[in-house]
Amino acid sequence: MILFTIFILGIVSGFLLFSKIFLTSTQGNFCELNQKISVIIPARNEEKNLPYLLKSLLNQTIIPDEIIVVDDFSEDKTSQIAKDFGARLIKNPPLPSGWTGKNWALWNGYLNSTGDILIFLDADVRLSKDGIDRIVKTLFSTNGAISVIPYHTTQQLYEKLCLIVNILGVFAFMSPYERKSSSKGMYGSCIAVFRKDYEKVGGHKRICDRVTDDLSLGKLFCENGIRVENFLGYDAVAFRMYPNGMKSQLEGIAKSAALSMQLLNTKTVILIALWVAGLVLTGFLTPILLYIHHPLATQFLIGYILYVIQILYLQSYIGNFGILFPILYFIPTAYFLLMLLYSLYQVKFIGSVYWKGRQIKVGGK
Repeated sequence: MILFTIFILGIVSGFLLFSKIFLTSTQGNFCELNQKISVIIPARNEEKNLPYLLKSLLNQTIIPDEIIVVDDFSEDKTSQIAKDFGARLIKNPPLPSGWTGKNWALWNGYLNSTGDILIFLDADVRLSKDGIDRIVKTLFSTNGAISVIPYHTTQQLYEKLCLIVNILGVFAFMSPYERKSSSKGMYGSCIAVFRKDYEKVGGHKRICDRVTDDLSLGKLFCENGIRVENFLGYDAVAFRMYPNGMKSQLEGIAKSAALSMQLLNTKTVILIALWVAGLVLTGFLTPILLYIHHPLATQFLIGYILYVIQILYLQSYIGNFGILFPILYFIPTAYFLLMLLYSLYQVKFIGSVYWKGRQIKVGGK
């Protein structure tokens, strides 16, 4: 009975943690806003991703006034691709002591920009035709700073293993406790801010050593009285996170999993823990109980089916992970738990994380 109660609470927690909050799609005359837009893209070995983003930026209903690609010592064709698409190419200066690579690239992009509105995009982002228009209108409607959690487009089987990781990532931002928090984080793949607000808080220079740059930036805005809101990308902003293979996926997840959990509201962490506990109980025990014809097998099977239905519902807004892993969700659950353990090992015992050829010391929160 206790176990049954836990996974029922877990399913309820999943629905409590998820909020359908999308970018505005209202009609209006953007020209009246009269604001110059700068898009800043940090790029390190992004030849596979960058063409998709730059092509989508050049096909917007509202084309940005400047598109800046900050080449962070790439060893592939990143720079040439940026030039071919007519983007403004900035070669990132050598990384100073005390900075993480992405923060340094974003800061130098800002220093070379002139826009009234700054939109920071990861190179793996892809935008709908009205993506910039909707981002900017939402920014004005909130009159603060916003970030967007992109819809995860997957192609290879290994990418679909991120199913549970992605759901938990959305929970971490769309939980009611995070949305109502006076110190909320932002999602780093797509951030839009007013230049005046960015300069007021000191921008990425103030969080130069943080691995969790996005969460730290959001909290920095909040501390300075600037409203922060997060939205689901759904039909406007998407990304393909790890097209370069499973190794980059492992590194990407492990570098922030443990650190991100430390920055969440305690109530959010409790709800996430309940949801994961239900996943583990039903996912791993149901097949065993069915096999041995245990009296609790029927109850656990009901819980398993409810979790499958819930995951299918959640993924319809979060990413295209197919049918196989939502049904066999114990596989991506095990993958997440292994990544979390590896992340904790790096943070607690090594004191640094590895990402894109760099060993990054864990500094601050």
